[in-house]
Amino acid sequence: MSEFEKEVKKAEKELEQSLMPLDAEAGYTGHQSDEFLGEIKMQAQEYGKKVQDAAGKAYDYARENVAQVGDKFKELTAKDPKELIEDAKEFARQKPGQTILISAAIGVVLGLLLRGGRR
Repeated sequence: MSEFEKEVKKAEKELEQSLMPLDAEAGYTGHQSDEFLGEIKMQAQEYGKKVQDAAGKAYDYARENVAQVGDKFKELTAKDPKELIEDAKEFARQKPGQTILISAAIGVVLGLLLRGGRR
């Protein structure tokens, strides 16, 4: 018998031992296993409900934000380009620090995109 066949036999024996039904000799009764399975089922149902609640909240949050983004997009498309430039200048006057940070971030992203396109 080859080494491989010995390992296969050993694995089969271990598998058979792990698949043996629980009996009274092992200290488990049918009542205990039913109780244990009932607890697991209750926990699974509880986690399922929590996941459904979280998914519902995420859906509502996404729907609200998509609506807000849609409204902003409609506002921007309705404005004249000159108005947009004036709004940008006004924002830069009110918040120069944020304007610099936003400009730097846009520059980094554009630089990465342009450099990545040459490779």
